[in-house]
Amino acid sequence: MCGIIAFSDPQVEHKEETINSMMKLIQHRGPNIDGRGHFTDDKVAMGFVRLSVIDLKSGAQPLYNEDNSILVTFNGEIYNYQSLRAELIANGHDFKTQTDTEVLLHGYEEWGMAGTLNKIRGMFAYFIYDTNKQTMYGARDFFGIKPLYYYQQGETFIVGSEIKAFMRHPNFKMELNKKAVKPYLMNQYNDLSETLFKNVYRFPAGHWFEYHDNKLMTHKYWDAHYDINDDRSEEEVIEDIDKAVTESVGLHNIADVKVGSFLSEGVDSSYVTSVLKPQEVFSVNFANGPYDEASVAKELADENGLNFNVETVDAKEAFNDFPEMQYHLDEPDANPSVVPLWYLCRLARRKVTVALSGEGADELFAGYVNYGLHSNNDKIKAFANKLHHMSDSKRQKVAKLIKKMPNFPGKTQMYTLAAKPKDFYQGESWIYDPAQPAIFTDEQANRVLQGNYQNNLTISSIYQDDFEKVKDIDEVKQMQYIDLHHFMFSDILQKADKISMAHSLELRVPFLDREVAKVANNIPTKMLLNEHGSKQAFRKAASKHLPEDFAKRPKLGFPVPVKAWLEEEEYCDQVRDLFEESWVNEIFNQRQILRLLQDNYDGKINGRRQIWTIYTFLVWYKLFFIDFDKTVEKYGHVQPEVKALMDSGKLV
Repeated sequence: MCGIIAFSDPQVEHKEETINSMMKLIQHRGPNIDGRGHFTDDKVAMGFVRLSVIDLKSGAQPLYNEDNSILVTFNGEIYNYQSLRAELIANGHDFKTQTDTEVLLHGYEEWGMAGTLNKIRGMFAYFIYDTNKQTMYGARDFFGIKPLYYYQQGETFIVGSEIKAFMRHPNFKMELNKKAVKPYLMNQYNDLSETLFKNVYRFPAGHWFEYHDNKLMTHKYWDAHYDINDDRSEEEVIEDIDKAVTESVGLHNIADVKVGSFLSEGVDSSYVTSVLKPQEVFSVNFANGPYDEASVAKELADENGLNFNVETVDAKEAFNDFPEMQYHLDEPDANPSVVPLWYLCRLARRKVTVALSGEGADELFAGYVNYGLHSNNDKIKAFANKLHHMSDSKRQKVAKLIKKMPNFPGKTQMYTLAAKPKDFYQGESWIYDPAQPAIFTDEQANRVLQGNYQNNLTISSIYQDDFEKVKDIDEVKQMQYIDLHHFMFSDILQKADKISMAHSLELRVPFLDREVAKVANNIPTKMLLNEHGSKQAFRKAASKHLPEDFAKRPKLGFPVPVKAWLEEEEYCDQVRDLFEESWVNEIFNQRQILRLLQDNYDGKINGRRQIWTIYTFLVWYKLFFIDFDKTVEKYGHVQPEVKALMDSGKLV
């Protein structure tokens, strides 16, 4: 796992000095000093920092082809590289290393960008520079597991793993994207393609690019495709799932370093762990948390003879470390699971270089309650299912009628099964439960923002283009597609990569594999989501490796006691101090957000999600737009546990 950064800019004379300065800001992604490298000519500069995982001795980059006319820098892992390497050698290519990186280089020579991308399995972002064509190429993996951003203004083109590195380029203009603040408030993350830094964009998943003569051209090579196969029995589907997952976990275990896994009480990480059976597994708990996941996870670890590692986090530590978390994320992310993930990665890095995790199972195998499990009442569910099977015209009329009615038991279940997903679905930004309040509706977001930050964007409007792409398929799979391209892409995978790489830890996600996705996307919804609950066929596949109660456990995520923290005077005051800073009123209606905080503290409302979302944004804004140089001085380094390994010569 590594970090990559590149730019093309004829106005920059000292390219080597610039690229080295940019590389320094992503050194945490590649603390192996001997593996770092860069390339410059009169056109481009490319930099690379390395965390050694495969071929520890000879994997320094850039790597060059036989005549040094083509070079590659690569962040990620290609899990089927060994078979592709053999094929390329048979075709006459000369390999200098044992790395998966070199497969991309010779693959480009043999098959081109599109041909190579159609063959590989893995997680990746990589650049190829062809000096003969004076063209830079790049690609991002199928799901967007590995980050890739770009900035293009005039003759300046910058592309890389983390936005913070862009800030050391002399022609990068650092400016807040005001349009993105409201979508952030509604989602707890920014869901636009343009980031919260103006003119900096996320490169889309499943795409590759070519940059030549100041022109950027992008090409799509992969997207989720749904071709439902109703001919298989449930037993065949279960067998297909387990075969795909087992194979993927095996491929994700390929490394020349120690591999462990994260383990909670949920079925996803338990499935991965039970197939992998690593020596070390890791879990995290909170001192005053609402649930104790660690003790249940330990039962599974003990049953499989695995070494169980756990860390308990308290509020003081979490608040103290929170700014550093947001620095590494580049954009603010108010998903509370950022906090436990930070400590989980820190814990794991003390013993392993690679860890496997369970991200992606809910999106691929229909695990979210928002897909239609809003009621446990059998009569309500039966009536709602009848509504769902009415003709489209009748459903639309009924949906409009239900929406206008006052709240009543079962309203959400009935409405969501009568309406079209494009008319109501808001992903994870709205929990259909009065006890779990929304983050911000579009009206609420506009009310707390100053005028020049207000706009007409809604969550639904952001989703409409993607809903149009899948309008003719099963409605649950429409929602899965939205989550895969929004919640998974813009939130889950961003924090998974950034937080793990902050600790120089490679995090692998075996459910997010193109072959696992092919199996998942062909399963009839009724085998996944039905009266028995969510992810049913997936759970039955997991039960081949797990005790029955583990396979049936409900999804908890990472329960974080934000509500309890904000009810404590010490931490409420800490949030208030930030809310009261003078610059805050330039963005927010300061009086309103202070009232929101106080009303929550007094128990008048449950505003914890809104408060945490605002607090996260302000922490992030202060780090990047007010105190950036001080921020880099404080946080722009490898973590202490990694530095200790470097100093002892034991870093791998």
